[in-house]
Amino acid sequence: MKPLQDRIAVVAGSTRGAGRAIAVELGAAGATVYCTGRSTRGNPSDIGRSETIEETAAMVTERGGRGIPVRVDHTVEEEVAALFERVKTEQNGRLDILINDVWGGEKLTEWGTPFWEASLDKGLLMQRRGVHSHMITSRYGVPLMVARGAGLVVEVTDGFDYRYRGNLYYSVAKTSVIHLAEGMAAELRPYGVAAVSVTPGFLRSEEMLDHFGVTEANWRDAAKQDPHFLQSETPALVARGIAALAADPDLFAKTGRICTSWGLSDEYGIADADGSKPHWGRYAEEQGFYA
Repeated sequence: MKPLQDRIAVVAGSTRGAGRAIAVELGAAGATVYCTGRSTRGNPSDIGRSETIEETAAMVTERGGRGIPVRVDHTVEEEVAALFERVKTEQNGRLDILINDVWGGEKLTEWGTPFWEASLDKGLLMQRRGVHSHMITSRYGVPLMVARGAGLVVEVTDGFDYRYRGNLYYSVAKTSVIHLAEGMAAELRPYGVAAVSVTPGFLRSEEMLDHFGVTEANWRDAAKQDPHFLQSETPALVARGIAALAADPDLFAKTGRICTSWGLSDEYGIADADGSKPHWGRYAEEQGFYA
């Protein structure tokens, strides 16, 4: 038996990056994974990238799970409600794992621009996509867990505390989902459902590789542009940590925690896709980033 055999998961925002990797690792552990997002074959989202939820679902199945692609805009309440009604019907009311990884703020953050000069429309849309979507998704997904008295909600974010992240609107979005996890953990505690937030380190996602003009094969060449990139990690590290957390028999003792990819790597003995164990927290502390 794989550790997550027969578990049912929804990964909201699994088109690419950490969301895709989380879906794949949950599948590798045996889970059935509903892979949701806005980018489908022949109909990409306004992010304008080529990755699709169908590709992610196929990867889940290839790794030994069962991937089910469902096109959902998680800012649209009716679409989210329909998603979980489908899960309820198809899985006899069962939902074990809910991953909130919807973002969509890639082209909305105006780095280096003070908030009073930045686009308010972009700033508010970032909250709609990066925070409200998580609230809507949890509102409709969590009742399936409460009914069974078990489950895990994971809020994927950037950072492990409430400090400023270089842009006001971005900071509000990323710190808000940390508190969403803390608040949900408090309200869900009597019902046996756990909630945590999880952050990766310097994530070597598809979009970040493209940003530096490199591939996974030659990613170290990007150090010429940013030496910190040598401490980056693939999305597999945080994904493997979340899969291990979901399979932990002592999971509920961890509810409310703010987790990191490197912390989960230490706790569960997890390595990245290339066998390395990048530790962004230790490196950032040595560099004085968190001073």
